[in-house]
Amino acid sequence: MGRVIGTVARGILSPIFKKGDDIVKMVTDTVINASAVEGFEIRDKDIVAITESVIARAQGNYAGVDDIAEDIRKKFGKSTVGVVFPILSRNRFALCLKGIAKGAGKIILMLSYPADEVGNHLIDVDLLDEKGVNPWGDVLTEKSFRELFGYNKHTFTSIDYIDYYKSIIEECGTEYEIILSNNPKTILEYTKNILVCDIHTRNRTKKILRENGAEKVYGLDDILSMPVGDSGYNEVYGLLGSNKATEDSVKLFPRDCPKIVEEIQKAIQQRTGKTVEVLVYGDGAFKDPVGKIWELADPVVSPGYTKGLEGKPKEVKLKYLADNNFAHLSGEELKKAISGYIKNKDSIPVDSMESQGTTPRRLPDLIGSLCDLISGSGDKGTPIIYIQGYFDSYAE
Repeated sequence: MGRVIGTVARGILSPIFKKGDDIVKMVTDTVINASAVEGFEIRDKDIVAITESVIARAQGNYAGVDDIAEDIRKKFGKSTVGVVFPILSRNRFALCLKGIAKGAGKIILMLSYPADEVGNHLIDVDLLDEKGVNPWGDVLTEKSFRELFGYNKHTFTSIDYIDYYKSIIEECGTEYEIILSNNPKTILEYTKNILVCDIHTRNRTKKILRENGAEKVYGLDDILSMPVGDSGYNEVYGLLGSNKATEDSVKLFPRDCPKIVEEIQKAIQQRTGKTVEVLVYGDGAFKDPVGKIWELADPVVSPGYTKGLEGKPKEVKLKYLADNNFAHLSGEELKKAISGYIKNKDSIPVDSMESQGTTPRRLPDLIGSLCDLISGSGDKGTPIIYIQGYFDSYAE
């Protein structure tokens, strides 16, 4: 009988990872044990994926609110700091804001509207039309925003984020002002010292501010890019990718992921003789149809992956072939014709109709998003994902 199963992705139940754990040994042992217990064979080109969280925990890559505050003071002094375009998140930004507020002399908090960059909404976009507000030109104060839109709770968290962020700053005893604008240059009317908090558009925001008279411009990626005392740090992403750990500390994005994935690949190869690909994944990149959240609050889907996961998939559309190129065939003849076409797909131009609609995203982004959906972020206990058959096609 021929093959009847395509791609399979398994969530692997794993030990609880703690600071100081040997991440390479634990991942290798867990995968090999799961293979023996569940009866699946480890094969070349299988994929082992590990969530970034357990790597950061094993590294002990944590920092406290006071560490954030100290770094803010080092960079800005006790000046008025414009905090621009933060995402709306209790998990991702609330403790960062607490540290910023403890370190700054005064905060001008500038929120984008109607939503942040990853799709968390302050208000429904239709309300802008009803009230005649132009989000690309109109600057709103907290007072004018409330007069227009009142109080609105987030679809999923039931939090009014303006009030929530206000309460964090007030708790620190820091003076503040809140404005809403989608134009980075608006903040320059209030202060020339800016902390850029957007994630994927941060470089553009920094560039605009620097070109228009800002004096000090840093991003969240510049905060804790070096250790403060004995704190954790991330030299590439700083506070980007951090998560709430305790009421006064955050877990930072892990370091050295390219080295770690290579070591895991080598360890599995030494014990099994098979060369698997290895990937570290964070947030996936996909949009929730109800809440409209893009999910991708990490700076990248994957901070580290082995060389076999570089590039994009090259695929052809089976349904297009069946409906067009081989519409006159059926049964075994159709199967053979399509299989033969797939085997020669490398010679097909990228812009051909046969390739359209195959979503040629980067492999680490596609695979990392798949892994994030399987493992979730709650209590499944499967921070390791094992994928088989991802590179197989209908022709194999």
